[in-house]
Amino acid sequence: MKQITGSIVALATPLHEDGSVDYPTLRKLVDWHITEGTDCIGVVGTTGESPTVNVEEHCEIIRVAVEQALSHGGKAVPIMAGCGANSTAEAIELTKFAKKVGADCQLQVVPYYNKPTQEGQY
Repeated sequence: MKQITGSIVALATPLHEDGSVDYPTLRKLVDWHITEGTDCIGVVGTTGESPTVNVEEHCEIIRVAVEQALSHGGKAVPIMAGCGANSTAEAIELTKFAKKVGADCQLQVVPYYNKPTQEGQY
């Protein structure tokens, strides 16, 4: 994988008033960032509602973002999939899924209730 540099956006996940994910608007946001020259799009990080969506929605957001980026052919930008979770097993599941659907890299977070030591983070 090549090094990712430049503008990396932490994309907000669009939601309907009932709290469900607005996938058509998600596609439009990915398109807009590609057209405007964003160098990498990060989806479902903490800015992208990762703590509030369920695992199925989390995976679908990653899949849709990758699919939409690839629809631009040679203009596609890397998708950074947010795969962090408080549960190690869930983080691994999300990471494997992101790789399977073609995300270019993944983003992890330190669990926010578990306070590991510096050594424990590695």
